[in-house]
Amino acid sequence: MTVQLTIPPRSSGSRVAGVGHYQPPTVLTNDDLVAMGVDTNDEWVQSRVGIAERRFAMDETMIDMGVAAASKAMANSGVSPTDVDLVILATCTGKQQVPGGAAELASRLGIDSPGAYDINAACAGFVYALNAASNTVTSGQARTVLVVGSEKLTDYVDLLDRGTGIIFADGAGAAVVTASDSVGIGPVVWGSDGDSAGAITTDAETATLRQEGQSVFRWATSKMGDVGLQACAAAGLQPSQLAGFVPHQANLRIIDLIAKKLDAPNVVVARDIITSGNTSSASIPIALSKMLERGEIASGAPVLLVGFGAGLTYAGQVILAP
Repeated sequence: MTVQLTIPPRSSGSRVAGVGHYQPPTVLTNDDLVAMGVDTNDEWVQSRVGIAERRFAMDETMIDMGVAAASKAMANSGVSPTDVDLVILATCTGKQQVPGGAAELASRLGIDSPGAYDINAACAGFVYALNAASNTVTSGQARTVLVVGSEKLTDYVDLLDRGTGIIFADGAGAAVVTASDSVGIGPVVWGSDGDSAGAITTDAETATLRQEGQSVFRWATSKMGDVGLQACAAAGLQPSQLAGFVPHQANLRIIDLIAKKLDAPNVVVARDIITSGNTSSASIPIALSKMLERGEIASGAPVLLVGFGAGLTYAGQVILAP
């Protein structure tokens, strides 16, 4: 006997209905780090990675920051907790292997019994999660998905290590993805380079984050421009049609070199790393949320997102701004 399964009706598209972000109030400048004993100076940090200051969470947890960013995204989307079917948390800084953080985050937001899971693709995690949310919506499995990127990297960084202590910071960003009559989230272009996974790791015994900065720099600057171009082509756009470019905020020189490869001189490029540092999976939604708040990108305008980092993983995708 042949059994026929039914599937829910598909949506013709998905869109980002709104975004939000949260950063802890404590600001540390490069001079503050020097005063704490870091072997560096302001000129050295700004010339090499472009960071002038960053935010550190003190008593706040990764979940605390995710809840704050998600609440803002839901308010900006006009979405209530009862509307949300699924919560996806992109993070690489959960304090424990089990359980993941998505279910707790959902509960604290008052979302009753949603699907909930975590994604760890490090600095590419938000784009991975956004694509998962879009596919879930267009397949008819959910109508509204909350995507959160939240990181407390200072739990894993040795502040006296000049290779990481000057770079990483804390924060959270979020987006609400809903069904749409038109396509507002383009196809993802993603991949990985597992042969180079050792370039960014946490020590097995101390859980301290380490990275081979020069190796990551060369990899990102040689590969991510092409990923951005491929994501534009997959969405049926020329880079010159973009209104905004929001790459992972890893290093200001990396950002500028990737933007140069796109050859889109009129695009607004996110350079949030200058005042926020590297917040891994939170960096793209934080930067995007700030750009929209400042009115730098109009609603409905195309924006290219490119995430890349530990794994080594990467992902590029064009969205229409909420």
